[in-house]
Amino acid sequence: MNTAGHSEATERQGLELTPFRGLRYDPDRVGSLAAVTSPPYDVVVRPDGLHHLQAADPHNIVRLILPQAPTPETRNAQAAATLTRWRAEGILTADPEPGLYVYEQRDGEGLLQRGVIGTLRVSDPSEQVVLPHEDVMPHLVADRADLMRATSANLEPLLLTYRGDSTTTTAGVVERTAEKPPLLATTTEDGYRHRLWSITDPTDLTTVTTDLARHQALIADGHHRWATYRRLRAEHPSPSPWDHGLVLLVDTARYPLRVRAIHRLLHQLPVPDALTALKGRFRVRRLDTSLPQALSALAEAAEESNAYLLAGDGTFHLVDRPDPDLLARTVPADRPAAWRTLDATVLHATLLDHIWHLPEDSPAHIAYIHDTAATVEKAEQDGGTAVLMHPVREELVRDLARQGVTMPRKSTSFGPKPASGLVLRVLDL
Repeated sequence: MNTAGHSEATERQGLELTPFRGLRYDPDRVGSLAAVTSPPYDVVVRPDGLHHLQAADPHNIVRLILPQAPTPETRNAQAAATLTRWRAEGILTADPEPGLYVYEQRDGEGLLQRGVIGTLRVSDPSEQVVLPHEDVMPHLVADRADLMRATSANLEPLLLTYRGDSTTTTAGVVERTAEKPPLLATTTEDGYRHRLWSITDPTDLTTVTTDLARHQALIADGHHRWATYRRLRAEHPSPSPWDHGLVLLVDTARYPLRVRAIHRLLHQLPVPDALTALKGRFRVRRLDTSLPQALSALAEAAEESNAYLLAGDGTFHLVDRPDPDLLARTVPADRPAAWRTLDATVLHATLLDHIWHLPEDSPAHIAYIHDTAATVEKAEQDGGTAVLMHPVREELVRDLARQGVTMPRKSTSFGPKPASGLVLRVLDL
């Protein structure tokens, strides 16, 4: 490693965002832009969601971010070959000059989100520039690293947030840019409308990069990919293209994100067995009601104590009011009280580890799913247990991150997430 370069990097402060030549689908070569996009790789619900996207268009981005083949090596080689072929055929083409990109998302309920896509200098948590708030699973980092090495590309942007103020000048550039005709506009099947613009004017680029250098960011979505960026940066002597990674930065003072929970599907634990193990340790109530009503009951219970909904046997079971002595014995005491009382903390330390004896990092035992109804449906199909969670407030997430305290893995789902496939970054441009 270039020690001098690393030392210089650690002295820098704030976000260092740089323009890049985006790689984008040629709309004249694909059926529609909506048909080639995808949610981020970890939101695609396998196998149904993956098969649906593959069938939507032969050039759908899932063929790059989630290639399908018998072994990891052949999957990654397939993704690399596909990317090379699509570039050679003009399916994906590079923009003529480097720039930053303004990205807008709207839904049918009045939500509007705008942010800036660029390549961000990769930093370590000790620098307090990019704040992680969740732990990561090593096997997922290794998987993403293998894919990025094979393709020499950042195939989808991470979602980072920062808090602007009255002196933030990036907002003015973003709003002025959004008044111009976009590079692309499309509506995906989830009802979201997406628009993308490029910023290439030197004055605007300087305004944005100078302004962002005053800020720090919170990782809203993409902890595993950020950890992958850090791993790949460490593998390549600086300076190199791996010093930067593709991100979307959103000012949540101007555009607040929605925060949703990520649910757990326990493949090998039937609901009756899960409930039996909880007797005398948590209060358990059966709810013969609809999913929306059950979620309302969960939200009410979560105001008073740790609370979860268990499903998979055709009904719902509200689990709350854990035994305080049990929590004292099972939850680590070396973290702030706000961390010790998180639903995700109690789930992992008390329920998964102590009561159900399930390895949290084993895909054979636990799946992490964003969609509530899909989690319940899969549990009913597989004979497993769905554990439905209540979302955490963004303020709490940010406060813990600033203290350097990471939450249990997959604790939150910030959104809306950027669609994958609208702009890619390849390292040879």
